[in-house]
Amino acid sequence: MGAHPLLIHPDVQAALEASRPVVALESTVIAHGLPAPHNLNTARRMEQAVREEGATPATVAVVGGAVRVGLDDEVLERLAHEPAAKVSLHTLAITLAREHLGATTVAATAWAAARAGIRLFATGGIGGVHPGETWDVSADLPALATLPVAVVCSGPKAILDLERTRQWLETWGVPVVGYRTDELPAFFSRASGLPVDVRVETPEEAAAIVRAHLALEQGGILVAVPVPEADEVPAERLSAWLDEAERLAADRGVAGPALTPFLLGALAHLSEGATLRANLALLVNNARVAAQIAGALNHA
Repeated sequence: MGAHPLLIHPDVQAALEASRPVVALESTVIAHGLPAPHNLNTARRMEQAVREEGATPATVAVVGGAVRVGLDDEVLERLAHEPAAKVSLHTLAITLAREHLGATTVAATAWAAARAGIRLFATGGIGGVHPGETWDVSADLPALATLPVAVVCSGPKAILDLERTRQWLETWGVPVVGYRTDELPAFFSRASGLPVDVRVETPEEAAAIVRAHLALEQGGILVAVPVPEADEVPAERLSAWLDEAERLAADRGVAGPALTPFLLGALAHLSEGATLRANLALLVNNARVAAQIAGALNHA
């Protein structure tokens, strides 16, 4: 591994140098978040949605001892079919040193985007505070609080303690911008009952707030986009399925980094694919909205 383990794809570098909009995308959704063949298909659809809005996609992964910002389709296929480490900030150096194939989480992707000079990052849902009294807090939250990147997502993942996660964001100074919503989205569901800090209706409105916040140099900002209405899973139905998924996880002793993918997989099974359909829809939609905001940010 060289002294500078950040390799930016030529297409991404050219866009950055020309001040054209770029949107970072994570790769954990390919390697761990979605079943085949949806993982590869969705990664390609997200990149295509970004391109259709006039921006350049920059999917991030660890390959051959380097953090790669922007991937060729061959690497997307590897992430979809080969074993890959789940790379957060605390495992990034280990994965680099051992030259393992690694799929980056929200935290690691935000770090790479910030280092590369990319201001917009699209994902599905962020990590947060887990239920219970242990205060198990995802590395995504401190990354959001410290890295100068706007993260476009559909709120925290549904398996989390949404109220504590919302409070954490407020305490650590992370603004929550609701994109055409007054409430923080709850991933598969459009509303959580928890307020956003401000509502915006257009990419231009969102870009103005993102620009002002990043100029303060005090960390990142969250742009929360509800799942498309046609694909929403009602919160009351989701709650029952989640209770059953958590019971299955406890019975099988699933914990730690394996818990989130297990619960998401169990929810997809229990809901007969409804949560999977919602996940696929919100991922592509968030990529598209992020590209629109990136374009507005660049053309101001």
